[in-house]
Amino acid sequence: MSNLKYGIMGGTFNPIHNAHIRMAEEVRDILDLDKIIFIPTGTPPHKNNLNIDALDRYEMTKLAISGNDKFEVSDIEVLNKGVSYTVETVGKLKEFYPNVEFYFITGADSILDIYKWKNPEKLLSLCKFVSVKRPNYSDDLEAKIKEIVDKFGGEILLVDGPLLNISSTEIRERVREGRPIYDFVPQKVADYIKENKLYIKWI
Repeated sequence: MSNLKYGIMGGTFNPIHNAHIRMAEEVRDILDLDKIIFIPTGTPPHKNNLNIDALDRYEMTKLAISGNDKFEVSDIEVLNKGVSYTVETVGKLKEFYPNVEFYFITGADSILDIYKWKNPEKLLSLCKFVSVKRPNYSDDLEAKIKEIVDKFGGEILLVDGPLLNISSTEIRERVREGRPIYDFVPQKVADYIKENKLYIKWI
């Protein structure tokens, strides 16, 4: 029986930025994970009109993690032509890696919306959740997480997040306005956005 522990970082990554990378690094260190798998969404159920091709988001993610042998990127959702649900993605990963323990990494704000996710009870039975809290997180966050576990079962770990206040929305706005983004994303990602003229016609 393998004792390998893999983290899952899912998201639209539109674009992936330095806070995503730092979050993954810190969680990997805190929980001593063997690997982090980044999974850009294909067609996410809760975000529409992304305007950027899924393959572009996949390529940016691949560029962002290049050089880190503890990180890898999966196209499991990008290649899915239908809507991607986390419970189905994690189920497939469990089939690919039957002896690996999975930790799904997400922000504290996202975990509080798990009631809206497809089959949260099954999802929490497939993997542990790692909820990354912001520095100014709500005092009742732990109580809300306990309510989720009491309702659906499973295990949700609460860890401190990096002190980086970066959002993909801000990055897209900066690109559209012609302002630099090199402090927000890895160099290779900034170059890819510039070379491919992404986000310029963002609406």
